[in-house]
Amino acid sequence: MKNELACLAALLAVLLCWPLAAPGQVDQGQPAAASPAKPGASPQRLSANPAGSPYPDATAGSMTLDVVVSNAAGTPVSGLQPEDFTLLDNGQQQGIVSLRSVNGMKGKTDPPVEVILLIDAINSPFQTVASDRQWLSAFFKENGGELALPTSLVILTDYGINLQSRPTRDGKDLHRFLDANPSGLWSIKRSQGAQGRLDREYSSLGALDVLAQRLSEKPGRKLLIWLSHGWGVISNPGWIGGEKDREAIYGTIASVSTELRKARITLYCVSPYGGFGRDEGYVKYLKGVYDSSHADLGDLLLPVLATQTGGQVPYGGNDLGPIIDRCIKDAQSFYVLTFNPPPAAHSNEYHRIEVRVDKPGLSVRTRAGYYANPTAPEEPSLSNAPLETAQVSSE
Repeated sequence: MKNELACLAALLAVLLCWPLAAPGQVDQGQPAAASPAKPGASPQRLSANPAGSPYPDATAGSMTLDVVVSNAAGTPVSGLQPEDFTLLDNGQQQGIVSLRSVNGMKGKTDPPVEVILLIDAINSPFQTVASDRQWLSAFFKENGGELALPTSLVILTDYGINLQSRPTRDGKDLHRFLDANPSGLWSIKRSQGAQGRLDREYSSLGALDVLAQRLSEKPGRKLLIWLSHGWGVISNPGWIGGEKDREAIYGTIASVSTELRKARITLYCVSPYGGFGRDEGYVKYLKGVYDSSHADLGDLLLPVLATQTGGQVPYGGNDLGPIIDRCIKDAQSFYVLTFNPPPAAHSNEYHRIEVRVDKPGLSVRTRAGYYANPTAPEEPSLSNAPLETAQVSSE
C-alpha cells in the first residue's frame, strides 16, 4: 500500500504541472458577448448552406461540434435540416448558429477528414501488438491498397512516438512504414507493479497531449483510432490526499478535454479479442466532472476519453479491419454544428452538451461536454515527451 500511495503522490505531482492553455488565455470555449437563450425560446435557425461566411452570426467564442446521427442499424443518416436539431448546454436550449452536412468520404471534402491509427506498444502485451500489426498489414491491402480516407500511422512505445506524418490513401505506403518500424519489447514491465502502471499512464497521457497539439495545427476533423484497451489507472478515492490533489486531477481532465476539442479529434478505443482485458468499470465515469470535489483518476481512462469526444468503444472479433471500418463510417455522413456557448461563471467550468434530433428511431453522438474558459498555470508541459516523426514517400 505504501508503494501505491507513493506512486499516486508522484502522479499528482505530474498533474499539477499539466498544461491547460496559455497563461491567462481565454479559449474559444468562452464567448466574448453571448447571451444564453431563454428556456423554451425558439433557437435561431439558419439554412444548412448559408450565403457568405459559414458562421454569419457566430461570436468570437463560438463552438463547433461534429455530430453523427445514426438509425437503429448504426448507419449514419444524411439529409436532416437545421430545424430537426435542438442543442442543450447544461440543460438550457441554445441557438444554433449554423449547421452543415458533410460527406467525409468525398475526395474533395474541404477540409478533409483524416484517420490516425495508433499501435499502443506501451499498454498492450507483445503478442497483442504482433496481432495488431498482422491485422493492419491485411487491412492496408484491402480494396487493392486504396484507403477510404487519408490515413496516418502512429507507433507508441516506451521510447516515444513514431509518426508517419503525411496522411495517405495508399495502403502500400503505410504497409512499408509498418514494416520499417518494429514495436519492440516493453521496457516498462508489468512486473514493476504500481510504478509500472504509473509510468505507462504518464507516457500514454503525454503522448495523447503531443498528438492533440500536433493535430490542432491542421484544419478538419480527425478520427484517432487507438488500438488498445488503454492504461490501468490507479484509482481509489481513499488515496486522494486533499483538495489540492483533486484540483490537480480536475485540471488535467479539463486540459485533456480542451486539447482534444480544439484539435477536432474524435477518439476511439478499439480493443482486440472482443475487448478482452478491458476494465468495464469505466462506465461509471462517463457523466463528466463538474468540479474538483468529484474528480478521480478514473476520469482519465481511455474509454472514458473516447466516449467524451463522441467516439466509440467498439467490440469485435479477432480481426481489426471490420472494427476500424465501423469507426471510419462515422465520416460517411455527419453534421458540423456551430453555436454560441453561454458565458462561464469561472475558469474550467464544465458544460454538459446534449444534441437532439426530432425524428423517431435516430440516435445522436457528439461531444459530451466542454470546459469553458480554461486557463493554465505557468508550468512545463507534458508535451515535451520524446517525439519522432517519420514520413513515407508518396511515390
